[in-house]
Amino acid sequence: MQLMIKIDTIELGEFPLLLAPMEDVSDPPFRALCKEQGADVVYTEFISSEGLIRDAAKSVMKLDIYEKERPVGIQIFGANLESMIRSVEIVEASKPDIIDINFGCPVKKVVSKGAGAGILKDIDLMVSLTEAMVKHTSLPVTVKTRLGWDEDTIKIVEVAERLQDVGCKAISIHGRTRKQMYKGAANWAPIAEVKNNSRMHIPVFGNGDINTPEKAKEMKDIYGLDGAMIGRASIGNPWFFREVKHFLKTGEHLRQPTMEERIYAAKRHLQMAIDWKGEKLGVFETRRHYTNYFRGIPHFKEYRMKMVTSDESVDVFKALDEVAEKFKGFQFD
Repeated sequence: MQLMIKIDTIELGEFPLLLAPMEDVSDPPFRALCKEQGADVVYTEFISSEGLIRDAAKSVMKLDIYEKERPVGIQIFGANLESMIRSVEIVEASKPDIIDINFGCPVKKVVSKGAGAGILKDIDLMVSLTEAMVKHTSLPVTVKTRLGWDEDTIKIVEVAERLQDVGCKAISIHGRTRKQMYKGAANWAPIAEVKNNSRMHIPVFGNGDINTPEKAKEMKDIYGLDGAMIGRASIGNPWFFREVKHFLKTGEHLRQPTMEERIYAAKRHLQMAIDWKGEKLGVFETRRHYTNYFRGIPHFKEYRMKMVTSDESVDVFKALDEVAEKFKGFQFD
């Protein structure tokens, strides 16, 4: 029997599914939808430690978390020790369950500051930052990272062990190097090496290319990881979490969400986004989800264009009503 997976004292079940922190995606409205559909842990968008200590509005807004999301982790990134420690104090005030450190973002504007995946060039700094943050908070500190900077610098087994030794309570590893960005296939074998290291006792979660329930089962049964962190496959598809759980339990695919369920979710998503971010941002930041909400419908371009080009929510809601009427009863494969 598989053991209960725990981050510190937080019980997560036998093979937890984690919603990955994604910029302009994993905001409170989307996290709420994913939580309802079976996500065991959700993470905020990554937050700049420098932005927090400067009281930058966009960074501070990302600290909003709600009781229905728990357990929820707030993820921060940075490379300056003083700024990271000061940001911990600000984050604690929002009362998350977990503080996660981003040592994996490959985006140039983050990496150029030595943060995100940029810190993979300085493992000693990565470890000392983690240790300092662990000592500065009573909350469990976790890390999300990549295999290494490039193929020649993959030392993730050693890195994970060192992070654990300074108090990291769990590690999520994306199966690509920074040099790969999101190209090529994710390599889960080095993540399995971390898990199979006899000295490791904290949870090891896999990330990257988990886009079918079968992939999640492979990560669990073949690679032996403790859970899966799901990112891009969930965009516009919060049902992915329940589909994976159903498949892991029964070996069968769950039926696809109906048109009615998709319309209802898209409308709720948009309304929650408007309630949280205001009309302009709410409309803008839900656009990336519509393609996946309605993927597989033939001759849909006209309606999708209305949804992703309209600046007024009333027009988006109208387009959703048109879709509900035009494609009523459509069967998704």
